[in-house]
Amino acid sequence: MKIVISAMGKEKESILDRRFGRCEYFQIFDTETSEFKVVTNKAVNANGGAGIAAANQVIDEGANVLITGNLGPNAYELIEKAGIDAYSCASVPVHQAIEMYQNNQLENIKAAGRAHHGMHH
Repeated sequence: MKIVISAMGKEKESILDRRFGRCEYFQIFDTETSEFKVVTNKAVNANGGAGIAAANQVIDEGANVLITGNLGPNAYELIEKAGIDAYSCASVPVHQAIEMYQNNQLENIKAAGRAHHGMHH
């Protein structure tokens, strides 16, 4: 199973970034091989549609679980359609977020958060 975490850095000690579409990195942990992989979020500097681009990148990585802060409406819809379980977590080190997930201590994201700048109402 692949767990994707939005992160501020490339280390396991790096802090989880609660911004999904604008996080700098995605850390990917494979529970079967215990391998860690870090990819740069391609949407970090996007003018608009960062959540959509980030969601597509997470889907392309084959994620089963996403741990972040919150998801905007478009990202939420894509993640949900892809069948990825999304969880909300505080700004804690990435390795702690994974432990919290494995201990069922994280809250499932069941609705989209507010849309951020770049979205027109």
